[in-house]
Amino acid sequence: MKKWRIAAYRIWQWTWGLPQTLLGLIMALKYRRCPRKRVGGAIATLHDGDWGGVSLGMFIFVPDGLQPEREAKLLAHEYGHTFQSALLGPLYLLAVGIPSFLWANLPRNVKRRSMQHIPYESHYPENWAEALGRRHYPQQKERT
Repeated sequence: MKKWRIAAYRIWQWTWGLPQTLLGLIMALKYRRCPRKRVGGAIATLHDGDWGGVSLGMFIFVPDGLQPEREAKLLAHEYGHTFQSALLGPLYLLAVGIPSFLWANLPRNVKRRSMQHIPYESHYPENWAEALGRRHYPQQKERT
């Protein structure tokens, strides 16, 4: 990603996407000792928690220690959520964050996905994040 695009992306996240970007910064500080990667204009933290992935503004969190293919797939998906954040701005947490959290964690949704073999990425807003991630995920990632 070109430097001017990264700068524009970050400025946009810190203005239009401020609520979720601030939450992402707080989480990044909590996991400050964990390894990080740059993914386009986003900062991905490879966390040591016992939970999956999440995107908050320009901050991405995925579990450390995943197989490289799984890590790349999850990073791409979460990177797609960063574009949703950039598009929706302050509406992101309501329009994407809450539905995503409920689809991932509500016991009836977990059971339904398992029993009916429904792919996680098949429902809104995950299908949209998948499409954005496939389109925009950079092939070169740097560990910092």
